[in-house]
Amino acid sequence: MEKKNINNVKLGENVKIYDFVNLYGCSIDDNTKIGTFVEIQKNATIGKNCKISSHTFICEGVHIEDNVFVGHNVTFINDKYPRATNEEGGMQTDTDWKVVETHVKKGASIGSSSTIMCGVTIGENAIVGAGSVVTKDVPPDSVVVGVPAKVVKRIK
Repeated sequence: MEKKNINNVKLGENVKIYDFVNLYGCSIDDNTKIGTFVEIQKNATIGKNCKISSHTFICEGVHIEDNVFVGHNVTFINDKYPRATNEEGGMQTDTDWKVVETHVKKGASIGSSSTIMCGVTIGENAIVGAGSVVTKDVPPDSVVVGVPAKVVKRIK
């Protein structure tokens, strides 16, 4: 089966999208499930076999690799210094700020209600505990928890 491209959204095969989802300009690969009330913005990428749980916000510049679990109500951030207006006092446009990318590597899991700051990498098979605020890179095969998130255990 050929991959679909609807309204600038690239969908792989067997992608399951529940009701009330807002997708635009993103890419979602094969066998991924997107829960209710999720938003995925332009230039975000989701790999194969991922589960994105309800009420999650994935903004521009977020890249999620294969086999990743994202719990309920997870928020990604893509701007370190957000402002509503530019220096002249007008509303900001795309030219007034720069997207800071975030990477979630293969097999990682992010617990419900976590916030992921921009510019970080969550390593392969890492686990982010529920409610954590990730402000720094998360090493592969580790568990991080807290505000700010800190390594509490190595998986391997």
